[in-house]
Amino acid sequence: MTLKAPVIFEPLPMKRVWGGRLLDTHLHKTLPPGTPIGESWEIVDRPEAQSVVHDGPLKGKTLHELWTDLRLEVFGASVPASERFPLLIKILDAREKLSVQVHPPADVAKTLGGEPKTEMWYFLKCDPNAKIYAGLKKGVTRERFESLLRAGKVEQAIHEIPAHQGESIFIPSGRLHAIGGGNLIIETQQNSDTTYRVFDWNRVGLDGEPRTLHIDQSLLSIDFNDIEPSLSTPHGEDIAKCDFFDVQKWKIETPRQANEKLAFSIFTPVEGEVTCCGLSFNVGQFFLVPATLNTAEILPHKGNAEVLRITIA
Repeated sequence: MTLKAPVIFEPLPMKRVWGGRLLDTHLHKTLPPGTPIGESWEIVDRPEAQSVVHDGPLKGKTLHELWTDLRLEVFGASVPASERFPLLIKILDAREKLSVQVHPPADVAKTLGGEPKTEMWYFLKCDPNAKIYAGLKKGVTRERFESLLRAGKVEQAIHEIPAHQGESIFIPSGRLHAIGGGNLIIETQQNSDTTYRVFDWNRVGLDGEPRTLHIDQSLLSIDFNDIEPSLSTPHGEDIAKCDFFDVQKWKIETPRQANEKLAFSIFTPVEGEVTCCGLSFNVGQFFLVPATLNTAEILPHKGNAEVLRITIA
């Protein structure tokens, strides 16, 4: 099959107690009415959630079908031989603080029956005084952390970092973290949905009941040597590069080749508007340029633009 245009998927909105409506009002995504939406799953291949192609010759096909049946044409020959597409990409609208949580490292995940997850956050929009939490404060030992946890005062143990539009942070598995209210974030992660909540600010869920915590699993997963990490420092265009994904930030001032080799790339504008193969894309709209579409270019539209380019490492 010869593909002549990028692949565009239908976003999947997810209800969350800490969510809001910014995915609609700021990014113009279609949301169900009357409920807080905290996440838009943009690229996902999981048993419980599937990205579906919006239009074109592949309309109606799921990401899993593309990964299974058209892997060479869409993704190229250099991708891993995994059962499912190995990344999950979301936009998060955190109107309130998320729970303090941790994702298990691979060895712990195997023991606990979960999935490891390393991720990165790109701050698309931040309210004044917005912040995140990552790692532990200096001087906080495991014993001190457990004491504060029993007292319901975990906020005294975790490291606070101011958040600003255009910045990013890498969250390896094992890092204690939480997103503060007032952040609109693009998240790129391993294809995993294992999250252990260790503290939820003593609040209740949408059903009026306290949300489930995973204290024992969290204590096994937290890296207690992870002290006061900082925001990511870009290395050229790379803003997050690890064994699982490579996220770059491109300035689009003139036409630029989308794929430098026979491999796929996923793009989303974070400033301005771009075009690719005659299609226009605004901030927060995702499109996948197939490996076989090696002549495609990303062009600025109505002035300069910036895009995130996401690939498998």
